Order: sequence, then C-alpha cells, then structure tokens
Amino acid sequence: MATKDMILDKIQILITNKFETPEEAYNFFDGDGDGKLKKSEIVELLKKAEISGFLRGIVSSKLIEGYDKSGDELIDWEEFKEAISKIKTT
Repeated sequence: MATKDMILDKIQILITNKFETPEEAYNFFDGDGDGKLKKSEIVELLKKAEISGFLRGIVSSKLIEGYDKSGDELIDWEEFKEAISKIKTT
C-alpha cells in the first residue's frame, strides 16, 4: 500500500520533472480552464503521477477535504499552492 509520503513524492516528481512551475502544472490539469481543479482533474493529475487507480479516488477526495477552504469542493490556485507547499522539496 502506498504511503502518504510515497504519494506526495510522486506528485512532487511529476510537478518538478514535467513542468517549469507549479502554476504551469495547475493550468495544465485545469482541463476546462475555469481556474479551479475539480475531482476528475485531480484524479488525472494523480494518474500522471502514477498513483494507482484504486487510490486516485481516495487521494483526490482527501486532497479536496484537506485543502478546499472555500467549501466549493474544488481546488483553486491558492488552495493548490498551499497543498504543494506541504510537499517536501528536494
């Protein structure tokens, strides 16, 4: 079973290796361009980070639960920045 640290490491690797900036990653996964990540877009991010299919739904729900400060069940740029600030840097 993947641990929280393993999942965060995979997200960090994706963001740092595939994108110039976290904002570029955010905009890439904001598929409809509305400025917010919905659960399906977070699931796609997790898929690209090679998180197993079984865990994607759980992890995306936990990310929304933990970082959605506005209560709209979406992750805006400020909430995303807060979430990725928790990921350790290498």
